[in-house]
Amino acid sequence: MQSLSERTAGFTDSVIRRMTRVSMKYDAVNLSQGFPDFEPPAQVLDRLAQVAHEDYHQYSITWGAQDFREALAAKQSRFMGRTIDPNSEIVTTCGSTEAMMAAMMTVTNTGDKVIIFSPFYENYGADTILSGAEPIYVPLNPPTFTFDADVLEAAFKQHPKALVLCNPSNPCGKVFTRDELLVIADMAQKYDTYVITDEVYEHIVYAPHKHTYFATLPGMWERTISCSSLSKTYSITGWRLGYIIAPPRIIDRAKKVHDFLTVGAAAPLQEAVIPGLQFGQDYYDDLLAKYTHKKDLFLKGLDDLDIPHTDPEGAYYVLLDISEFGYDSDLRFCEDLASKVGVGAVPGSSFFREPVNNLIRLHFAKKDETLLDALNRLADLRKKIPQK
Repeated sequence: MQSLSERTAGFTDSVIRRMTRVSMKYDAVNLSQGFPDFEPPAQVLDRLAQVAHEDYHQYSITWGAQDFREALAAKQSRFMGRTIDPNSEIVTTCGSTEAMMAAMMTVTNTGDKVIIFSPFYENYGADTILSGAEPIYVPLNPPTFTFDADVLEAAFKQHPKALVLCNPSNPCGKVFTRDELLVIADMAQKYDTYVITDEVYEHIVYAPHKHTYFATLPGMWERTISCSSLSKTYSITGWRLGYIIAPPRIIDRAKKVHDFLTVGAAAPLQEAVIPGLQFGQDYYDDLLAKYTHKKDLFLKGLDDLDIPHTDPEGAYYVLLDISEFGYDSDLRFCEDLASKVGVGAVPGSSFFREPVNNLIRLHFAKKDETLLDALNRLADLRKKIPQK
């Protein structure tokens, strides 16, 4: 038999999704894979029930149903502060996962280089490799997860085709300041580099931090491919509705890539989510208030247990420092945490290019009672996993 693909030979399964399976195996509170255990907005669910009995069960337009794209364009125009054309500047995708892959394949050629900040969401490196490109990793330095501009420019001097920017960042919760983004923008312009953004947590940014859409910075619209999804904003991670926003020249190519990747996103779900896209500012204020409460509840619980952790500026993840337990493998620690303590987490090493083995990621996109259950279990952490 001929050998399989060399390009994918080094791939493992997703560690994040694996830890969900481990959590299920041990009946652990799953704080690993980042999905809520509370319902989407009632208006969206009500419309979904109606759609089941309407004529939305066949293919929609490949790059997104017209009414969906119009509603999405109106929402994003409001938040981004520029008019988005629903016909020439949007592609609807199967989640932001496909959006990122389509964006990568739209701009890169075999042998190109792509800058990725570390820590990073695990798909970015895989997307780069699947596109035939080579990742260049630039560290975000804890605890504030800032970058060294000189190190970043050294990466740009390798003439990358693109840079991937996750803002707010998964897993570290960093929200890039406007000044930091301007440094990236200046280098992107100087070295003629595209910027592919992942902004799925755009509406979950904790005061006093502010989210800045990279495409709105001076001179950046023409070289930015903005990727996002509705998963986190409307608590519908299983619906797999994402999108790319970019100038017409880029979108025209992205439409073709998307067409051959997945044909189109689910037509009934595009229709059902439109009421959510039409929500006013009150919805987004309430969403932020909900997550601010959950963050405060969970981080105070960790403080009461004297468990060291980061303080996220955005998104809904927190990194715990497990140095005191003396494990050589953070993956083994997470397996013990699930089996002995009953809490599911993700080993931090799956997010870092650097040899980081002392951090694990938990998330707090859960009902209060779920978070309190997890904290009650973590109260026995040092009894059930003794320090070495």
